[in-house]
Amino acid sequence: MKPVKEELIYGVHAVESALFNDAANVLTAWLEPSKQDKRLQKIIELLNDNAISFEYVDKKSLDKITKSPRHQGVAIRYKSPGLYGEKELSQFLDKSDSLILILDGITDPHNFGACLRTADAVGVDCVIIAKDKAVGITPVVRKVASGAVDTVPVVQVTNLARSIKQCQAAGVWVYGAAGETEQSVYQTDLKGKTAIVMGAEEKGLRRLTRETCDVLFKIPMQGKVESLNVSVATAVILYEAVRQRM
Repeated sequence: MKPVKEELIYGVHAVESALFNDAANVLTAWLEPSKQDKRLQKIIELLNDNAISFEYVDKKSLDKITKSPRHQGVAIRYKSPGLYGEKELSQFLDKSDSLILILDGITDPHNFGACLRTADAVGVDCVIIAKDKAVGITPVVRKVASGAVDTVPVVQVTNLARSIKQCQAAGVWVYGAAGETEQSVYQTDLKGKTAIVMGAEEKGLRRLTRETCDVLFKIPMQGKVESLNVSVATAVILYEAVRQRM
């Protein structure tokens, strides 16, 4: 069972998603009265419809509550069900065409949030992340993900290589993105039960992760730039997987 914890969520899309998908676990809210925005009015309606108390505060106070100036005039206190653990991973491996995203040491919350947003867009069955040396679900991740934290299952594991082997044992082919290999993603069969492994910013895949993958491929680069931002590369690869399955 996923652990329950309280967390702060801010940003219009992230707050709206929590209210749409899990209003029962929204504890309270803060809004900036100077923000006369249609989207904020919609959030107020959702708060009222669900009998959730809220307080108007000025921007300076909201900056302090969220510890960020990028709150877009709204924040909530949310009782989060937490992340899935290793014991729950098997439930996402049963589909004959399961598509899984594995992130190996992503530390930038903006990149992680963008990866989750793409994962939602393409219908990824789950995203696997490591507990150590990687960013978890933070307010920034929620804001960048624009609601995808509430729609994409995130499985947090203690040993990424062991979880990759669990995927392989369930018949999932595991493909790692590595710029030093010769095989192109466009030459790779990504149909069927597939897991895509993306490495950390600048460092790429760790040695053990790379060695555990079934196949390594790269995104061919035609210009002078050597590599893409990890969230952009993730989008390119996931949409290629979706294209092949159409």
